[in-house]
Amino acid sequence: MKYLKYFGIALAVIILDQIVKLLVHYQMDFGTPGQIKIFGDWFKLHYTTNPGMAFGMQLGSEYGKLILTSFRLVAMFGIGYYLYYIIDKKMHVGYIICIAMILGGAIGNLIDSVFYGVWLNNAPYNAPTPWLHGQVVDMFYIDIWEGYIPDWVPLWGGSYTALWPIFNIADASIFIGVAIILVFQGRFFKEDKAEEEDEIQKQFLQEGE
Repeated sequence: MKYLKYFGIALAVIILDQIVKLLVHYQMDFGTPGQIKIFGDWFKLHYTTNPGMAFGMQLGSEYGKLILTSFRLVAMFGIGYYLYYIIDKKMHVGYIICIAMILGGAIGNLIDSVFYGVWLNNAPYNAPTPWLHGQVVDMFYIDIWEGYIPDWVPLWGGSYTALWPIFNIADASIFIGVAIILVFQGRFFKEDKAEEEDEIQKQFLQEGE
């Protein structure tokens, strides 16, 4: 039961993420013509796809997408095992929930990469196979600024882009999980640090005897 509730959080993120993505794909027009304003001009629903990593970055190789998808697959098992481990070690509940959110987000985007090239036929035209080459569906658009970035800017230079990337439920889950860990890491790891200090102190006393 102790494992089920935390892995259940990851499953809930996956289900919600996939429902929203499929609704966007089947109910919205692609790009600007299908854009829906939620809060004025700064928050919109905007259907787009991302063939690469976060912020639209890609590996510059014919097999770049395959490498990226394979890495995501390995990361999924790694995070899943780590979640099992920290549950078993009874670490801080807040930390465990954050890792569960990160796992759910990672799997949510992995599903797109593995299957959407076949299910939604959205693999790039030059992909060697639709399997493992699906593009991630994004839809939440915070329109802070958009324009042309000078050529001298690393990674994004020479392109017309938006200041804030278009993202999805999986991205948001990963971002929130990581952000909470960074903000509350002192509280999450306080008990572990205290136990480590106690163990060092015990060893020091034993050596003194």
